[in-house]
Amino acid sequence: MAAIGAALVKELREKSGAGMMDCKKALVETDGDLEGAVDWLRKKGLAAAAKKAGRVAAEGLVGVATEGTRGALVEVNAETDFVARNETFQDFVRTCATLALDAGGDVDALKAMDYPGAGHSVEEQLTRMIATIGENMNIRRSATITVSEGAVAAYVHNQTAPGLGKIGVLVGLASSGDAEKVAAFGRQVAMHVAAAQPQAVDKESLDPEAIARERDVLSDQARASGKPEEIIAKMVEGRLRKFYEEVCLLDQVFVIDGESTVRKAVEARGKEVGSDLAVMEFVRFQLGEGIEKEEADFASEVAATLGS
Repeated sequence: MAAIGAALVKELREKSGAGMMDCKKALVETDGDLEGAVDWLRKKGLAAAAKKAGRVAAEGLVGVATEGTRGALVEVNAETDFVARNETFQDFVRTCATLALDAGGDVDALKAMDYPGAGHSVEEQLTRMIATIGENMNIRRSATITVSEGAVAAYVHNQTAPGLGKIGVLVGLASSGDAEKVAAFGRQVAMHVAAAQPQAVDKESLDPEAIARERDVLSDQARASGKPEEIIAKMVEGRLRKFYEEVCLLDQVFVIDGESTVRKAVEARGKEVGSDLAVMEFVRFQLGEGIEKEEADFASEVAATLGS
């Protein structure tokens, strides 16, 4: 039996939204398996189905850069939101995004690149900024999208400065039609991705493990109804279709018009641009997702400082 500590119970509570005692019981039942405990809670109806893992808590900026048929995203973290408003920091993130176009999503390769006009590397420039600004900083991640023909569009939500903000999205569209129209539509799709947070373009590109986990949870939930297995199978397939509508980009209702699916919107826009149009891939970065920031107990800090 694995040790079930308070930290593990707290983490499960944050991931699932379930009560403390239910979280502890779930961890006991699953021998400390965090993901298994999330599923156990869902099967018992004690956790929200789409509760996100981790808390969004880190500061800094997400930067985007596009150049025709390619685009790049970077996330650079700092300790406080104050730094995100620093022009020197903003220039650094913007430059990193542009350099990332040639780094292929490899953070180490990006750090090793020459920083323009500085005579040293990106990593060395970061080190100097840390010394100058006085906060710890980190180039956390990067991603790129390239299409052979068409456009890569970008959108930044909660924009702090041009190309910089809290959420950045890239969408790669394949088409031989009017490039400007393709790019304009791509930005609408990127806005949709920022808002709707899909997991994959379609069910074919969805992680098979995610589908298997969902099917397992839905099956256990359906069995609780006491219905025959053949009815349960139909119930599960129906609920899976609903799951696909929630997490697959092309099956989601397009936030731009609130009526048609993204798939239908893509087909309609293809006719307008004079060529078949296809969403090849997308990337969405939200600042600090998956990073838990320490929360200081200010009253306790003051008491400790005063020696009370």
